[in-house]
Amino acid sequence: MSILNTLKLNSRLQFKQLLPAQPCVLCGTMSHEGLWCAACNREMPYFDAPHCPVCGLITPTASLCGRCLTKPPAFARTTTAFYYRFPIDRLIQSLKYHSQLALAPTLAKKLLDQIDEIPDLVIPMPLHPAKLKERGFNQASLIATPIANTLRIDMNDDACHRLRNTPSQTALPWNERESNVRDAFDCTLDLSEKHIALVDDVMTTGASMNELARAVQKRGAKKISIWIVARATTNFY
Repeated sequence: MSILNTLKLNSRLQFKQLLPAQPCVLCGTMSHEGLWCAACNREMPYFDAPHCPVCGLITPTASLCGRCLTKPPAFARTTTAFYYRFPIDRLIQSLKYHSQLALAPTLAKKLLDQIDEIPDLVIPMPLHPAKLKERGFNQASLIATPIANTLRIDMNDDACHRLRNTPSQTALPWNERESNVRDAFDCTLDLSEKHIALVDDVMTTGASMNELARAVQKRGAKKISIWIVARATTNFY
């Protein structure tokens, strides 16, 4: 068994041992399986369709999509656990906008189950200081921390910074999202020759992640992977 698989197996065993019976957040059934029960887990929108290995866009043959062929992003690959569909979309919104912080470890565990590489460093998507003060937490950091702990690698939530408090991407038309985040990030850490994993809750167009990856690339990173809990099925980074 590989080191990665051993670490993940140990994490699963510890996760189950620590879990008391609790009501499923979706149907209310008492369960030892985590925040949702085994029956609801079978209905979750797990990301299992053929997709572009770089950006995660669904493709018929799991080959590179046209966009990644003609305009390669700054990152090398994308790993995700779910489609951004009901009920995962509601759970992520509950974490972000209603401070349901208990959701983060389970979402992190589901993402960890899909990860098949061990990078040198994990960096969560940074929030602007004003947004962080308003929200009180960075959901990407809450997801990244247990993953990094399980893999026994460093997580640095101060390596990169959001320079501008940009409008929410969800409020913008698709064709304006790239310009909205252009030069929005800065990275102060020397990342020369390192493999970096960038973590976030959702990727829609990929514009924010690509811009963050560009900032990381400027600091010398040799490879950049994207780890996200849920992927929207359309992409125009």
